[in-house]
Amino acid sequence: MTYSAFDHPYLSGLLGDEAVAAEFSASADIHAMLAFEAALARAEAVHGIIPASAADRITEACRAFSPDVIALKRVMAVDGVVVPELVRQLRAAVGGEAAEYVHFGATSQDVIDTSLMLRMKAVAELFAVRLGNVVSVLEECDSEWGDRALMGRTRMQAAIPITVSDRLRSWIEPLLDHIDRLEAMDRDLFAVQFGGAAGTLDKLDDRADEVRATLAEELGLADFPQWHSQRSEVADFASALSLVTGSLGKFGQDVALMAQQGDEIELAGGGGSSAMAHKQNPVAAEVLVSLARFNATQLSGMHHALIHEQERSGAAWTLEWLIMPQMAGATAAALRLAAELASNIRRLGRA
Repeated sequence: MTYSAFDHPYLSGLLGDEAVAAEFSASADIHAMLAFEAALARAEAVHGIIPASAADRITEACRAFSPDVIALKRVMAVDGVVVPELVRQLRAAVGGEAAEYVHFGATSQDVIDTSLMLRMKAVAELFAVRLGNVVSVLEECDSEWGDRALMGRTRMQAAIPITVSDRLRSWIEPLLDHIDRLEAMDRDLFAVQFGGAAGTLDKLDDRADEVRATLAEELGLADFPQWHSQRSEVADFASALSLVTGSLGKFGQDVALMAQQGDEIELAGGGGSSAMAHKQNPVAAEVLVSLARFNATQLSGMHHALIHEQERSGAAWTLEWLIMPQMAGATAAALRLAAELASNIRRLGRA
């Protein structure tokens, strides 16, 4: 038994997603944190902060390093953060004089937040592709059945005749907006975190901005001033996820209602009933509604996490760790189910 439905032994058959689960695994997090440490060493060597030979040794060690995860877990219970033990182990692996330059000028939050940004960037790219796939299937539906008649419904009551195309555009247009938003995040949101002990990069003096810019370039992230206690970028990504699942939830809700009506849509691949063999339940449509409501609820928690006291917060930071993976998992499941649901449409409207 697990705490999460997203990796439950059988609930994950409906709600799980291996690609996104991998991005939030311990191995992916460690890989991204080591990428930060190696890139930091190279950036500092470029600007004469540390010797180039030390940067080479640190980069080499990061590529081959595999930490003692049991020790990380044990020390996490005391420190509340994994980086001090990770850095201790990495310094031992680097060895010699180069070891003293590992993590130079950085703090734990720099490492963990940059790891999160690297992984959220990968997730956003995946989600943009999946949204495009859903749009493509719905546009195929528009090409085949767009001119057919539907009854427009307002406040759950019959209103005036519309076309299938009118209904489909209400599903497609928001998804196109979400693709644009996710693609713009490479420039506007996914940024390196580098502020040092209290956000001032005091150990780097007048070269701090240059080192941060080079570090961002090394990692393929945007160069923003430190944002230790300014969490709008993380909340913005969570909001984008909730918007995606909200739009997919509207699609699911509409399909479920059309299936209930009986003559407006024909679906393949419905779920079976243990008591009524004749039924095909619109499982994917229903779960899209559930996932939209789940993310809408979680988004409140991410907005609570905006309240970072003074220069850094442990409480708000931990809240992000609890919520963000769940929201990403819900969005991944929604995109997979939406693609399946759209592909299972066999007829829309009346001939």
